[in-house]
Amino acid sequence: MITRRTFLASSAAVTALPQAVFAQTVEFDPTPQYVTVKPDFLPGQMLILPRSYYLYLVTGPRQAIRYGVGVGRAGLEFTGTATIDVKKEWPTWRPTDEMIERDPKTYAKFVNNDYVQPGGPGNPLGARALYLFQNGVDTYFRIHGTTQPESIGQSVSNGCIRMLNEHVMDLYERVPVGTVVTVL
Repeated sequence: MITRRTFLASSAAVTALPQAVFAQTVEFDPTPQYVTVKPDFLPGQMLILPRSYYLYLVTGPRQAIRYGVGVGRAGLEFTGTATIDVKKEWPTWRPTDEMIERDPKTYAKFVNNDYVQPGGPGNPLGARALYLFQNGVDTYFRIHGTTQPESIGQSVSNGCIRMLNEHVMDLYERVPVGTVVTVL
């Protein structure tokens, strides 16, 4: 039987040990890597795990390419299943009305007009964009490149899945229109 004194003494001893003994941390690495996945995932499927900041493109039985991503900040993240119905190289961009309403200072050049930012290196969608649809309706969520590479591995976007431009260009070439994307 554990007494109160034994419990308190054990608890004190445990808290004195370095945290590294208990937490096995693996450093986040956005570099595309071939990894093994569960057998339930089929080739061609795309899975995004926002809490770990990784996107997986299943390439074969139990095989996937893992890319590091940035995701939506709390309350703005996309979850569920969608399909890639549109793909664009150097896409144009305009923030949604909700984005403008939430942060009119940041999006001042878009207030009270129809301005659309042309594609190019300064465009927030970066080099490529994969447009997510549900039942044929645009969700306004995208998997896209970024002009903010430091945001990869963080929850900072307005909901979209961000990738380094060279990584989204690689993914863009690998996935056809119709690819199923599941964000868990």
